[in-house]
Amino acid sequence: MLKFAGRVRESRVARPAPGGGGGAASPGLGPREGSENRQPGAAPSARFRGVTLPHEVCYRALRARDARFDGRFFTAVRTTGIYCRPICPARTPRADNVVFYPSAAAAQEAGYRPCLRCRPECSPQGGAWRGSEATVARALTLIEAGALDEGSVEGLAERLGLGDRQLRRLFHQHLGATPVAVAQARRIHLAKRLLHETELPITAVALAAGFGSVRRFNEAFSAMFGRPPSALRQGRGSGQDPDVALTLAYRPPLDLQSLLQFLGARAIPGVEVVSAGGYARTFQLKGAVGRLEVRPVPGADQLRARIVTPKVTAIGPALARVRHLFDLDAEPEAIAEHLGLDPVLGARVRAHPGLRVPGAWDGFELGVRAILGQQISVRAATELAGRLVQAFGAAVEAP
Repeated sequence: MLKFAGRVRESRVARPAPGGGGGAASPGLGPREGSENRQPGAAPSARFRGVTLPHEVCYRALRARDARFDGRFFTAVRTTGIYCRPICPARTPRADNVVFYPSAAAAQEAGYRPCLRCRPECSPQGGAWRGSEATVARALTLIEAGALDEGSVEGLAERLGLGDRQLRRLFHQHLGATPVAVAQARRIHLAKRLLHETELPITAVALAAGFGSVRRFNEAFSAMFGRPPSALRQGRGSGQDPDVALTLAYRPPLDLQSLLQFLGARAIPGVEVVSAGGYARTFQLKGAVGRLEVRPVPGADQLRARIVTPKVTAIGPALARVRHLFDLDAEPEAIAEHLGLDPVLGARVRAHPGLRVPGAWDGFELGVRAILGQQISVRAATELAGRLVQAFGAAVEAP
């Protein structure tokens, strides 16, 4: 196991029937009661990345359970009121019974509930909005950080420098859903993952997902799934383990070793530890110090993030930062296809499949490193960053 660093730098920083499962289950059930179901008659296509994906292409990917399309669109089944990933193991529905949506939020806003078999919350992210304008990408980053858990769409639009009507229009154009629907889908999905993959008490799950109260969480969850949150634990109780371990899916291939080599050469002493087996660091989020460790999941296109923090509200933002740090939302096949056309880059891209663009933990950390590295080497800048941590960082007890 990786040892965590010993210091943290001070950052400024129609209702579903119980038991409903996959897309082919519960025949005859319509969408959730009270939802506004915008099911177009022809359902011609799913929109994402600024282009239109034909209905026939989506349906062929659905029939083949093509993993390349996982997270790039979601399949809603009219007869069951359920939406699924393209790789769902349920029986493939008829073409005239499905509607394709560019995002999970769009499917939920139209009245469909997530499949309990394929678990849409576990699909790779980013497919619906990759290549959309920077404003949408930045808005989604802020929503992932919890901007709409307590704030308003008007406040989010102001932070982005545009009007709230324009922001709603951009979201409908690129995601097929409103900002509020996207935020609600994020909360529901994170809560469902925490229920499945951790032993956090229900109260902690509600707060970690951004609901603010157990009552709001229970109401939203029951409205979506027709059952209380505790029913998804299948008899498992809650525990007191402070560790939270969640998987993060990505689109293969992923050249993890190259990523770790890059991060390792720039690891800040006292904050980050990098080895061939994974990455670990301390962090400060939501006013509390925490630790995390990231390792690959053997035999799966996933990383596992182990997070220790006294503030459960920091779990979601920490996961979002890990995704950014490891560039997990990239589409390597599309990138390789495009760069492969270049006579100089093509050979290098083919020789190193799955290369990603490493991110930074936050802007402050990146800014400090940029300043320190202006006139010196990467190694010297890293040593200077370590001295700053030793001088001004707060000591953290290792696990």
